[in-house]
Amino acid sequence: MLFFDRPTGGERAIVVHIKFSEENFHEDLEEFRQLAVSAGVTIVSEVIGSRDTPDPKYFIGKGKLEEVSDAVAAFSGEVVLFNHALQPSQEKNLERYLKCRVVDRVALILDIFAQRAQTHEGKLQVELAQLQHLSARLVRGWTHLERQRGGVGLRGPGETQLESDRRAVRVRIDTIKERLEKVRAQRAQNRQARKKSRTPVVALVGYTNAGKSTLFNMLTGKESAYVENRLFATLDPILRRVESIDSGVFILADTVGFIRHLPHELVNAFRATLEEVVEADLLLHVIDAYSPSRDDNTAQVYEVLEKIKAQAVPVLEVMNKVDLLDVAPRIDYNQSEMPMRVWVSAAQDLGLNLIEKAIGQALALSRMIRFLRLDPAQAKFRAQLYERKWVLEDRCDDQGYFFLKVQTTDPEWQSLLLANGLLEDDVLDAADTQ
Repeated sequence: MLFFDRPTGGERAIVVHIKFSEENFHEDLEEFRQLAVSAGVTIVSEVIGSRDTPDPKYFIGKGKLEEVSDAVAAFSGEVVLFNHALQPSQEKNLERYLKCRVVDRVALILDIFAQRAQTHEGKLQVELAQLQHLSARLVRGWTHLERQRGGVGLRGPGETQLESDRRAVRVRIDTIKERLEKVRAQRAQNRQARKKSRTPVVALVGYTNAGKSTLFNMLTGKESAYVENRLFATLDPILRRVESIDSGVFILADTVGFIRHLPHELVNAFRATLEEVVEADLLLHVIDAYSPSRDDNTAQVYEVLEKIKAQAVPVLEVMNKVDLLDVAPRIDYNQSEMPMRVWVSAAQDLGLNLIEKAIGQALALSRMIRFLRLDPAQAKFRAQLYERKWVLEDRCDDQGYFFLKVQTTDPEWQSLLLANGLLEDDVLDAADTQ
């Protein structure tokens, strides 16, 4: 048997939320309530407390532990949900003391993802994340260590149940990783095809439940994305072609929502999907402008973008739900006349023309035209430009110099220069400063 023997219940939940003085342990209680609802459980009681640091053995103190135990008995609790990440040993000790199932914040998010995954790829990614999370829980997770093997030719120490389970998990993890690498390769081929057609990609990112899927449907003019007022309503990415007078033609990608302290297992497992964000030409960062946690949620999204190495991709902030703020739709520009923020209401279909205009302007400014003059010794650099499908025009003079017109985003351009140890002055055509 691969997993722990646990009760099949899990509907009636006791929520435990502790306020810590350390910033790293801060969590939002209301958000956790929404996570619990999204997971399909019923909260029958809440135990709230405060302490300076977590208890090494039970995470909470002895008094609070007895309070949780009393709540489990009084309300017939089937599962205890901790709004924090627990150590494997703490989870085991809590289950032993409370005589019921204990689920921490990470496992709850993984459970929601498991429920929402629809595509084969999504299910593989969720399973990988769950197995990576489980592998740590297998450490000293079994009390029975009876030998699994024996008999003729197999006498000796044999293999413990724990060792067998660890091996089974490792084998399955390796199998899923191999399958996801194939998915990743297929996605890379699709991205190359889009680059070859010079169709820019715009990816929606943002805190979960900010309104990304509603905005996606607003821009595509179709009910392509599933919309529900629950956390992580969208899990599997959706790509659609969008065309308008103001924005031109681009591929719009709806992606999974982010959340504070996003489990690293999910970041690793969803690497193939999140590469759509990293490789995008423009990110639409959808922000719930009405949320009281707006600034904190915005900071959390940028933290995740940095974690997946997407911080160099140009960002256009979309302040959603302006109808609740009684604010008129508008575009905010920076000093360089670059659109930096657009105020809309996706649910009320307000500001569609403004967001299309802002996207068109941002894409035009992010994909810059450069005129280059390369000497014959820079043939390798010229070949790299062709590999990336950046070359629009190319001619050669009598002395063997190449004159190219290329189109690329500034981060991609700077990255290529750095990789070749070049400065812009080394390749730009001084005679044409367009």
